Amino acid sequence: MGGWELTALLLLAGLVWLWLDSLRARDAGIVAARRQCEREGLQLLDETVAIAKLRLARNDDGQLRLQRTYRFEYSDTGDNRRNGEVTLTGAEVVSLYTGPRVLH
Repeated sequence: MGGWELTALLLLAGLVWLWLDSLRARDAGIVAARRQCEREGLQLLDETVAIAKLRLARNDDGQLRLQRTYRFEYSDTGDNRRNGEVTLTGAEVVSLYTGPRVLH
C-alpha cells in the first residue's frame, strides 16, 4: 500500500469516526432537549436538534473533545415557536437553555 493510499484510508476512517460520533452526540442532544421540555411542561417541536456550532474544548478532566452546540425549537403555549440550545462536550451535556418566557 502506497503512502497516498494509507493517507486516504486514514482520512476516510477519520470521517467515518466523526460522522458516527456526531450521530451519538446529536442523539444525546435530542434526549436532553426532550427531558428538559418535559420537566418544564414544554413541547419539543420537530423532535430534533440542529447543529449550530462545532469547536474543540476541554472537558472537566482537561481532555480535548469536540464541543457541539445544537439548536432546537419548542413551544410553551402550543401555538408559538421559541428557540432553545443544548451544548455537549463529547456526549456530555454541559449546558441547556430554553430561554425566558412570560408566565401566565
